[in-house]
Amino acid sequence: MTDQDFMSNIVHQQVFPLVNSIGLNEQELLFLTQAASGPHASLASWSGIPDVGVVSDILFWLLKEHGKAAGRDSDLTRIHFHTLAFHILATVDGHWGNQAAAVAAGARAAGTQACATDTIDTSRVLLKAPREFLTSHTEAPAKISLDPDEPVVQWRRGGVSFHFTPVLVCQDPVRTVGLGDAISAEGLLYSEVYPH
Repeated sequence: MTDQDFMSNIVHQQVFPLVNSIGLNEQELLFLTQAASGPHASLASWSGIPDVGVVSDILFWLLKEHGKAAGRDSDLTRIHFHTLAFHILATVDGHWGNQAAAVAAGARAAGTQACATDTIDTSRVLLKAPREFLTSHTEAPAKISLDPDEPVVQWRRGGVSFHFTPVLVCQDPVRTVGLGDAISAEGLLYSEVYPH
C-alpha cells in the first residue's frame, strides 16, 4: 500500500475499471489520494480519528475523477469507507439504493463482530465519532450535528450522495481478523443496485 506506482495502477488499471463497489479504511484512502495526487494528498497521516470533511473530499474526488463516467474506463459507483469511529457510504446518484440501511448494517457488523456478540451490547461499546463535523474542506461545507435518534446523516454534493453513521466501538475486542471485509460485505448485502 505504500508503493505509489502500485496504488496508481489500482486506480487506473487493476481495480477501479473492473468493479462497481469498493470498501476501504483510512490508511487505504490516504494512500490512494497520495498516490494519485488527490485532495489532501499532503496529509502525511491521520491524527486520531479521521476528519469527516477530509474523508468526504477524497471520496468525492475518487468517484468524480476515477469513477464511472462517459468516456472513462471505470464502473466504480460506490465506496464504503470505514474507520473505527464512523462509516461513510458514498454513491454516484442513480446507481444504488437503500444506502442508509447499508451503512448502518456495516456499522452494526463492526460492533457485533469485534465484541463477538449477536447484537450490540451497550455495556461493551462506546461512541468515539465526532458529535459535530463539516462535510467538506474544499467546497462550501455544511455543519452537521449528530442526532442520537437518527444516527444516519445524509448529504449530497455534485451527483454524489453521502451517508454517514457513527460506530459503537467495542471496548474489549475479541474478533478483529477480517473485520473490514465483514463490514464491507454486510453493507453491500443491504445495498440495492439499480440495473443499467
